[in-house]
Amino acid sequence: MPPSDSDIRRSDSARAVSMPAQAGDDLQSGDDARSWTDVLRDYWVLTKPEISFLVTISALAGFLIGSTAGLDLWVLSVTLVGVALCAGGVGMLNHVMEHRIDAQMLRTSDRPLPDGRVSPTSARNVGVGMVAVGVGALCPLVNPLTGILAALTAILYLFVYTPLKQKTKYNTLIGTIPGALPALGGYTAATGTLGAGGWSIFAILAFWQMPHFLSLAWMYRKDYARADYAMLPVVEPDGDSTAYQTMFFTALLVGASLTPTLLDITGLIYTIGVVPLGIWFFWTTLAFHWERTGRRARDVLKASIVYIPVLVALLIADWMIPSIL
Repeated sequence: MPPSDSDIRRSDSARAVSMPAQAGDDLQSGDDARSWTDVLRDYWVLTKPEISFLVTISALAGFLIGSTAGLDLWVLSVTLVGVALCAGGVGMLNHVMEHRIDAQMLRTSDRPLPDGRVSPTSARNVGVGMVAVGVGALCPLVNPLTGILAALTAILYLFVYTPLKQKTKYNTLIGTIPGALPALGGYTAATGTLGAGGWSIFAILAFWQMPHFLSLAWMYRKDYARADYAMLPVVEPDGDSTAYQTMFFTALLVGASLTPTLLDITGLIYTIGVVPLGIWFFWTTLAFHWERTGRRARDVLKASIVYIPVLVALLIADWMIPSIL
């Protein structure tokens, strides 16, 4: 998945609470003057916790859509833990792969790796371990298909999407595939199969990513240009394509969000909530089209950050309230 606006907040937080250490093994001499709290906080930052959270709740959404016959709390718990470990490990490995590039950008230069607070070797080892444990838990404890999807997510994100960020403006579009696979994995965890409901939540997450990351790319296009990223606002700086694609994919998102209802998977509560949610999100993209400023792009980004958690909350309410009544 592409870098998120939350990275800025994480890096600011890390800078405020820790002092730079000399480059080297962060768990040895470099940390003599730093507390374990500081070290753990840096590793927490490297897992991209906000992105990992969105990935994990997207898996929850897929699981809920697949649980029409009842909710298996044990399988759900293992699924969420496994997906969270994989997401955090992939985020850490992405930091390792891009730490030299991060050093060139103002908003990322003080991250733990380019700042020397964590060594790439240590981060790589921890990241690989997290992915291995996550996939290793999903395969036997949930089902092999879900484990395969988690492994495929890691491979596509790290070895397809990440290198393409400096090669083609279509990198964001390609990145939607690994970004949406965890939601499909949540569905397969509940059902053991690839069904229409799973593909509907996959489409929702795939379409959602485009306005989310295009708005971010517009806000930080100068920084991306400094690092030679081929982001759409860098390649086409007039902003026409960015604005139109932001609106187009948000419109697709609104339509895709209704497919669970059309498939008779969700009920009235979900439908009543998701319609105004989608209209509000689309309105922010219209405002960005009319006024291509950082403020309007940030409004789109904020709407996208709210969208998925609210959609999941609607799924939970739709699943729980009728059973209570």
